Amino acid sequence: MPISTHRLIYILLIISNLTTFGQAPPANVLTQSFDKYRRQALQEKLFIHTDQAAYLTGETMWFKVYYVDGTLHQPLDVSKVAYIDVLDKEQKSVLQTKVGLTSGGGNGTLFFPASLNSGTYILRAYTSWMKNFIANFFFEKTLTIVNPFKPLGLPLLKETADYDIQLFPEGGNLVEGIPGKVAFKVVDESGRGVAVRGGLLNAQNDTLVRFSSHKFGLGSFTFTPSANTVYRFVMIDKKGRTITRPIPKAYAQGYTMHLEETTSGQLKITVNTNVNATSAVYLFAHTRNEIKAAELRPIQREVTFLVDKKALGDGISHLTIFNADRKPVCERLYFKRPSQQLSIALKPDQNQYASRTKVTLDAVVQASTTKRNQANLSVAVYRVDSLAQVSSENILNYLWLTSDLSGQIESPEYYLQSENTDVTLATDNLMLTHGWRRFRWEDILANASATEKKPFIPDYNGLLIRGTVTDPVSGKPAPNITTYLSAPGKPVRLYVSRSDFNGQIQFEMQDFYGLKNILVQTNPQDSLYKLTIDNPFSVTPVATRSPEFSLAESQANQLLDRSVAMQVQATFWDGWASQFHYPVVDSSSFYGVPSESYLLDTYTRFPRMEEVLREYVQGVMPRKKQGHFQLHVLNEPYRAIFDDPSLVLIDGVPIFNMDKIIDYSPLKVKQLDVITNRYFIGSALFSGVISFMTYKGDLTGFALDTRLLKLEYDGLQLQREFYSPRYDQTVGLLPKQQISSLPDARTLLYWNPDLRTNVEGKGRVDFFTSDQTGTYIIDVNGLTSDGCAGSQRVLFDVKNNPK
Repeated sequence: MPISTHRLIYILLIISNLTTFGQAPPANVLTQSFDKYRRQALQEKLFIHTDQAAYLTGETMWFKVYYVDGTLHQPLDVSKVAYIDVLDKEQKSVLQTKVGLTSGGGNGTLFFPASLNSGTYILRAYTSWMKNFIANFFFEKTLTIVNPFKPLGLPLLKETADYDIQLFPEGGNLVEGIPGKVAFKVVDESGRGVAVRGGLLNAQNDTLVRFSSHKFGLGSFTFTPSANTVYRFVMIDKKGRTITRPIPKAYAQGYTMHLEETTSGQLKITVNTNVNATSAVYLFAHTRNEIKAAELRPIQREVTFLVDKKALGDGISHLTIFNADRKPVCERLYFKRPSQQLSIALKPDQNQYASRTKVTLDAVVQASTTKRNQANLSVAVYRVDSLAQVSSENILNYLWLTSDLSGQIESPEYYLQSENTDVTLATDNLMLTHGWRRFRWEDILANASATEKKPFIPDYNGLLIRGTVTDPVSGKPAPNITTYLSAPGKPVRLYVSRSDFNGQIQFEMQDFYGLKNILVQTNPQDSLYKLTIDNPFSVTPVATRSPEFSLAESQANQLLDRSVAMQVQATFWDGWASQFHYPVVDSSSFYGVPSESYLLDTYTRFPRMEEVLREYVQGVMPRKKQGHFQLHVLNEPYRAIFDDPSLVLIDGVPIFNMDKIIDYSPLKVKQLDVITNRYFIGSALFSGVISFMTYKGDLTGFALDTRLLKLEYDGLQLQREFYSPRYDQTVGLLPKQQISSLPDARTLLYWNPDLRTNVEGKGRVDFFTSDQTGTYIIDVNGLTSDGCAGSQRVLFDVKNNPK
């Protein structure tokens, strides 16, 4: 039977497409490239639990840093420093600190000085490694700070509010002739959603689609764009104000994707295209960089992928469509509510207390899918007022939702509640309007991460101080220059770094706490080079919108009450509240046990250093060459003098002019150590070490080379101890009766950043109420060793005459 011409053409087209499809690389090419990237690009996350979210100047913010990997949310032990800064509305940093991290986190404080103006600020936290990626990785949180001693400077209210209106085609594109969903987001200047209604109009003002926002100013509509047609998004707010925005331009050719959930527990992803040469498309799905699905399918005009929701991980998954050339053409997000949550039950022994009464709090945790009930909890107990309102942020919604989305998320806890029709629709709108990627697919497919050197390495062993050596004339980087960093003091510390090809230097600091003077210099023959020390804090703008500061007249009395309470505490309790915990550090010098050590007070005190060295310092030989002194050390193993001059230090600072050493008064030197063998510091080799130490470790009167770089540098902050008075025992030397006579105006009753439950998941703390009556909240966040997070809050009242 002869075959018709049309049927023959159809068969040939199928054969052609099957041949082309067979030429498309298998899906494992994508998975191999992505897996290689994932292994080389560790993702870190930080969450900061602050004792509250609103403060007065003169108060201290207490905080806990949770440090986890970005995939499994398990505690990490890679970076050892968290960088924390507070930025004002002009994106200028007003406070900065560095917090030491151990496995899983750390804790610290920030004092808000009276120099700050009233306003909303952004608290931001990140590690050095996180600076290699876009700033959306950083933890950000809005703080309210009120300065009661300065005019509030409230902004003038605008007669007409400005709205931020954004439109997001599903998958990224609109294509002519193909139905497409468009999501919209309408928020005010503070980032809060605005309820709107409206329609989609064409050039003839015909209303094609009507829509209204659902939750938090988010919504969506579907239409089919036509060629050469202009569309307008017209919305009306509750006040009747009409605003128009253009719809994103539709492409003449391209791809679209649409996701819907089936009743059988699957995701149905439909891909449409009008590109004639298309033969196949890939679907690639990953949950926080863990590959969950990869499939290649032939396509004519439309193809459907089915993905079992159980195959996806909890939280946010990225679903990406690639064409046959492995170029990403569509992408969208899907959120699966976490099944692994840490249940935290809080039970105070009463619901109501009198002033200065003991509160006993029992905490019981239960991980839903693991037998590991031991958890690390952070606990804050503070008074709730119009200024210190309850924040909706917690570790659960941050790790599973906020940290993997761009922009500000209003009421994130809403999306983690039990699923229903409204929550499902709101969550889908959120996924459509807040999508973003932590990487560039182009880099992954080109294996760029395999060869690209990241500019910022993790602080593996402690604080890293970085800098640059440049030629002062040309401004070009100077490689292979040996540099020295010293922090005069006790114990003696010296750090040496050789500049790399880009002129960069870095010093791995040991036990570096608090504000110190650091001195950076080169060898004398390289002293003309310019040395600079880098700012370790990020200068990238914050991603969170800072809401306008506002304070109602009705809040004046509560503000005054809290201000008086703060001043009372500072007056009567400042001594107890300003106690620090000093870490245990190695008190020996960087070179350990010296070959020779001399306490000069036990010897005859000579007026000149040369006499000291010649008379009783056996390992040092002073010599003169061309009229200038040199100090050589005895090479002890061979009983010979090193030919090269030794490394000479005063309080850890390298000194290269030995004439200054000889002229320095030995009466100012307490101790002299000598290393009588070759000594390595990093890649630098020295022919022995001579270390002079003054009584105070402050270079007492020694004139340093004016060409060295001297500056103040803030190390890791010291741990401050939270003080809460106890009325059932003495405090210091003061008996209970005297303590009871002091006013107690605390509004923050308790802070514990490290409450650890036992193997049964139980923990108990106790504290005392203050003289401040009102409603108090117990706010707890927690994390297990296998990444199960949770939070809980409970209220209690303090009244002078409880029932």
